Amino acid sequence: MIRLIAALVLAVGLAAPARAVVEIAEVTSPGGLTAWLVENHEIPFVALEIRFAGGASLDAPGKRGAIHLMTGLLEEGAGSLDAQGFAEAAEALAAEFRFDVGDDLLSVSARMLTENRDSAVALLRAALIEPRFDNDALERVRGQVFSIIDADSRDSDAIATESFGRAAWGDHPYGSSLNGTRESVAALTQNDMFEAKSRVMARDRIRIAAVGDITPEALGALIDTLLGGLPETGAPMPPRAELGLTGGVTVIDFAGPQSIVLFGQAGLPITDPDYFAAYLIDHMMGGSISSRLMAEVREKRGLSYGISSFLMPRDRSETWQGYFASANEKVAEAIAVTRAEWARMAREGADEAELAAAKTYLTGAYPLRFDGNGRIASILVGMQHQGLPRDYINTRNARVEAVTMEDIRRVAARLLNADGLRFVVVGQPVGLAQ
Repeated sequence: MIRLIAALVLAVGLAAPARAVVEIAEVTSPGGLTAWLVENHEIPFVALEIRFAGGASLDAPGKRGAIHLMTGLLEEGAGSLDAQGFAEAAEALAAEFRFDVGDDLLSVSARMLTENRDSAVALLRAALIEPRFDNDALERVRGQVFSIIDADSRDSDAIATESFGRAAWGDHPYGSSLNGTRESVAALTQNDMFEAKSRVMARDRIRIAAVGDITPEALGALIDTLLGGLPETGAPMPPRAELGLTGGVTVIDFAGPQSIVLFGQAGLPITDPDYFAAYLIDHMMGGSISSRLMAEVREKRGLSYGISSFLMPRDRSETWQGYFASANEKVAEAIAVTRAEWARMAREGADEAELAAAKTYLTGAYPLRFDGNGRIASILVGMQHQGLPRDYINTRNARVEAVTMEDIRRVAARLLNADGLRFVVVGQPVGLAQ
């Protein structure tokens, strides 16, 4: 889950349109909901992205996994339609709906043809306002969640992610899997599904973006029709997650020829003035195939097939993390080299050639990441959620270029803490002291 969240953050950081400027209109519906819109009438199709802040972190006490299970049931019947009837209705309209949840967001994605838009919106509205949560569907999806929980208990990557989360955030929802446990999920009832929905799906936490064949007036009417029946408020937002990471190594015994290593320290929010400097530092440290960590850990010493680092600015906590896998007998050396490179960047910063190469890559790759209405809509709603301005897409490259060598040295010295890195190792590493 952590790497999935990192990929989403990276998408917002790197994605961009092929054209030079994206015109984003802010639309306020008659009912008071706000959306961002990019009109594109070339194809009779619209992509709609909706996010509900809070996500699975809004699980009620003792009900961990409820919002995740509820999200999986949103397309399993609504209004007068059971699960099969709902799927057949969506297929007949050539509409695509996708529901997903993370610790910070519940996401609703919709793709619909202009000619079927009213009917598609009515069907989606039923899923959001009138889900059935039928008991047969509940048991079927519960079984699927059990399978995920069981598989994760045998998967070294999942064990590392959960163990790192527990070390970082303890009893906060970030410190446990949003899937819940077998025991917590087994106890969930149909009433719990309705209660979980009311906790997260409310008007006071909505972000909306649309791209495609729709006017501002039509979009305003659409979102009122679609979302007007939701409650005004949901559960109170979770508190800030205080980061409890300390430097050192945690080893979880797991039989196999190699170990999985997840490491991290405190990070910074995407709205921090130093974020772009940190973003460039991360690219040079472990964010690319030509990074320092790749050169030292993989190319020079052959300690791993790959190693990466990534900034993780979540809603209620920020980390700077990394990941690699290594043969058990090489893990200790790989960790030592990683620490040394982390410390070297903090001490020396980068050189002019490294910084120039990082800027060239990040600004040059920017336009290549834009690949359709759905992707644009997802980026726009992510920007809203992260508090970025509407001109971010059009000014992002200038922000990258504005970072100076002095910024790199100052921010590296301020943030990178080799002694504060916590390494979570899942495997049977040789000669690694905890």
